[in-house]
Amino acid sequence: MTSDSPQDAAAQPGTLTQMRTSEDWWAIWCGTLLIVVAFLAVWCNRPDDFTQKIAEGEVVEVSSPLKPWLAKPNKWDNSPLDSFYKPATAVQGILGVFIVIAVLFTIAIQIRGLSGAKFLKAFPVVFLLATLAYVMAAQSVVKAYNLEYALWALMVGLIISNTVRTPEFLKPAVVTEFYIKTGLVLLGAEVLMTRLLALGAPGVMVAWVVTPVVLISTYIFGQKVLKMESRSLNMVISADMSVCGVSAAIATASACKAKKEELSLAIGMSLSFTVIMMIVLPAIIKAVGMDEILGGAWLGGTIDSTGAVAAAGAVLGDRAMEVAATVKMIQNILIGVTAFCVATYWTTVVERDPSADRPRLMEIWNRFPKFVIGFVLASIIFSILHGTLAGGPELVDATIKGSTKTLRGWFFCLAFVSIGLDTNFRELLPQMRGGKPLILYVCGQSLNLCLTLLMAWLAFHVVFRDLVEQAAP
Repeated sequence: MTSDSPQDAAAQPGTLTQMRTSEDWWAIWCGTLLIVVAFLAVWCNRPDDFTQKIAEGEVVEVSSPLKPWLAKPNKWDNSPLDSFYKPATAVQGILGVFIVIAVLFTIAIQIRGLSGAKFLKAFPVVFLLATLAYVMAAQSVVKAYNLEYALWALMVGLIISNTVRTPEFLKPAVVTEFYIKTGLVLLGAEVLMTRLLALGAPGVMVAWVVTPVVLISTYIFGQKVLKMESRSLNMVISADMSVCGVSAAIATASACKAKKEELSLAIGMSLSFTVIMMIVLPAIIKAVGMDEILGGAWLGGTIDSTGAVAAAGAVLGDRAMEVAATVKMIQNILIGVTAFCVATYWTTVVERDPSADRPRLMEIWNRFPKFVIGFVLASIIFSILHGTLAGGPELVDATIKGSTKTLRGWFFCLAFVSIGLDTNFRELLPQMRGGKPLILYVCGQSLNLCLTLLMAWLAFHVVFRDLVEQAAP
């Protein structure tokens, strides 16, 4: 993805230099620091006899001492002020998040060779807009319709950028990629490999077979049938729609150097269709009498956002929500694989000079979005802790629910606000010429819906039917 980072200013600096100046590497450093601090806080806060009680089979509650200091606005009914003062610790938690991100990013941006002072001057306004988006999404009626913060954050930014225009002084804090890449590293701690054991083979069959087929088919359809001019836009939309929405779009855009406008267009369509699908699909599932397990698997493999998947699954029931969330988590593991494959394809095929020698592995490494390494390592390490450490599930859950998940949500919210602030519809119009991006998304998602339903039926009702019935409560 094109950016103004020091990494892009020079002609592929060495890896050590990139580790100090690259936005991708600093997303890893920032995300890793937050994860380590969050886990150590829980570890130091565990009861003295924690290990003994776990060994004796007792249920031990563990909490993060950071939880009161990291929060988001609460649900409210009549007055938006209630989102800050009911409970009163919400204000304390929101201020805590502001201080953590402001200090961490100011230091990181300064070390990267940019102006930390300009970021710190603009960040309070961007954070205030993100807070506004969270408050709007927390209203009880809005929440009942599952209109999540991502939609409101994008709208807030778009209204400003397309009316009064985004002020120049704000732009140093509109670091969309930095926010979401750091958030993705934190997301890695939530995508546990042990989820594979929950539904095992049927979940893998749905998530790992359909996804690459849909991604490749949609990309070929865009190139051969629609003849889209921008290959990078074609690829980002294909990955966004087939893998897991925004997260995959960011990783893929970095791998194929997509323009910011192309990424904004893909994310905008993804969010719009996510809202529609999370309302329509549960209604269809209920209307045709589909069982919870099959319905949950269908939702998990087709709806882009993890949060929207859980919300839509909850409409059908607890079992559907569990199946949907697990299938989506298994699918999320493909983010890193997709980024690597796209980087390899783009380097060896799309941008290869036929007259030049065969591309070196170093070229693929330079193109590969490094922050994906942080995502994968966080997933592996937390999976090991979850599965092998005494009391691992309790410690990991307390770490995620007490701090990293909240921070990840704020990073994503800031990213959506920034996408809106950085997007002007007049600049997007050329990308929508002929409606090809919309046609691509609709056709690709239609294929995704059909194949996922077929594969879910085969996996859960035919191939692994006995295994699924044994796992049922």
